[in-house]
Amino acid sequence: MEIVRKETDQRMSSIVIHNGTAYFCGQVAKDNTKDITEQTKTTLEEIDDLLASINADRTHILSTTIYLKDMKDYDAMNKVWDNWVPKGHAPARACVQAQMAEAEYLIEMSVIAAVN
Repeated sequence: MEIVRKETDQRMSSIVIHNGTAYFCGQVAKDNTKDITEQTKTTLEEIDDLLASINADRTHILSTTIYLKDMKDYDAMNKVWDNWVPKGHAPARACVQAQMAEAEYLIEMSVIAAVN
């Protein structure tokens, strides 16, 4: 079985595809100086871009793990998330509080998606 790695460097790949499933590395906001609403929006934009790069869309997401710096941001993040997920296509999901690699980041998301 072939394993395809995209945007690979010494540390990680942005996407690894195996057996019809794509695994995305953790995605963070485009601008880590913004609030949780804006960081969530731009993190989801990054996910949209990765999905498009494998000819997939939001309806192909199987699972998402969301890491929040502080659970106080849970409701605000969910407002953005709920508007982004297509109705009837919500993935399996987990959301946990985590210490971020860079203190300015408020959110990180890791996605697994079916390949088209």
